[in-house]
Amino acid sequence: MGRSCVKIPLRKYSEIMKVINSSNEHVISIGASFNTEADSHLVCVQNKHGLYHTQAISATGHPRKVTGASFVVFNGALKTSSGFLAKSSIIEDGLMVQITPEMMESLRQALRDKKDFKITCGKADTGDMKEYVDICWVENEEKTNEGILSPVDGKSMEGTQSEKVPQGRDFQREGKVMKCTEVHYFLKNNELSSPVPYQFTKEIAIACSTALCPHLKTLKNNGMSKIGLRVSVDLDMVEYLAGSGGHLLPQKYLNELDSALIPVIHGGMSDPTSLPLKMELIFFIIEHLF
Repeated sequence: MGRSCVKIPLRKYSEIMKVINSSNEHVISIGASFNTEADSHLVCVQNKHGLYHTQAISATGHPRKVTGASFVVFNGALKTSSGFLAKSSIIEDGLMVQITPEMMESLRQALRDKKDFKITCGKADTGDMKEYVDICWVENEEKTNEGILSPVDGKSMEGTQSEKVPQGRDFQREGKVMKCTEVHYFLKNNELSSPVPYQFTKEIAIACSTALCPHLKTLKNNGMSKIGLRVSVDLDMVEYLAGSGGHLLPQKYLNELDSALIPVIHGGMSDPTSLPLKMELIFFIIEHLF
């Protein structure tokens, strides 16, 4: 009802600075996480003619109070002569905020300084009801991965920090394909001990996929199409668990994983600054359609 709030977790400051430093002077574009506090969400729907329109889907069936969006774009090309202080509008499943070049510079500086920022939208010369866009820095993110359970042992993954894994090469056998789709990091005090080397995560995913590739058909036929691989590494400890549906994989698969994973994990210990490290990779075995 006339107010949009963009919440930025303080721990995402470095990512915001990357956006600021890599974007051109007129546009800042930020993707958003799913909002678990919202009772509805914007979606972009394509019709049979290839045209897109926006809908708001309600989770409760009741009148909407808080609607989540998937992104926000700040466009700093609004001319002062337009008569508007700023404009806010829904575009596809996100929010577009048009502001003047001067306000864009003030917004950039506020983001650099980790300061909250309020944008007043509407005509400059009327007393009509205004709309507001608030950019707020928050101490903690909303609960992450709430309701997600580990395929390894069925334990809750709430509080883990997850990111999608860019798909590399496919591992396929007998009409089945194994893909690593996501990695969850178990945090200490809401922080990773240090940035996880992307190459290390990628090598673990490749080693696991290589070891299980000959067994994809058997695994999928036995209902093990979603597999979790949890890896824990410290200076004096290396451990991994692999499972599906809340149960560990049968021993014959674990034996093959041993020979594939242990050299890779020990190689990752060569950089002690990234330790201790605990993460869980998620794999899916799907039908090969081509």
